[in-house]
Amino acid sequence: MKIEHIAIYVKDLEKTKEFYAKYFDAIAGMSYHNKNTDFKSYFLSFQSGARLEIMHKPDLAPNILRPHLGYAHLAFSLGSEEAVNILTAKLEKDGHKILSAPRITGDGYYESVIADPDGNLIELTK
Repeated sequence: MKIEHIAIYVKDLEKTKEFYAKYFDAIAGMSYHNKNTDFKSYFLSFQSGARLEIMHKPDLAPNILRPHLGYAHLAFSLGSEEAVNILTAKLEKDGHKILSAPRITGDGYYESVIADPDGNLIELTK
């Protein structure tokens, strides 16, 4: 058994699609649009085989950057501490919010934490 995909709602599908393509090498499938409900989505595929569905509806409430029940974060394993440092620096240079600089956590992970364009949390791990 494996998780087939994770889905998140976003405010701007195109902006979010480009974010995951630029920084995480995601490849977007065809866009989907249900004209009756105005629901839109893309499936983003990653080299590992994992997929992320980004979805949009016009009546979404904004995400808030604080703990809540439900989805907490996505984690991308980059393979090395150097890769975590490089991508974190690139994201910061490009104006994205770095919530936690690269560090070793209490449970032994080397990681940084950033937010995607809609505030969804992403851990960059070794």
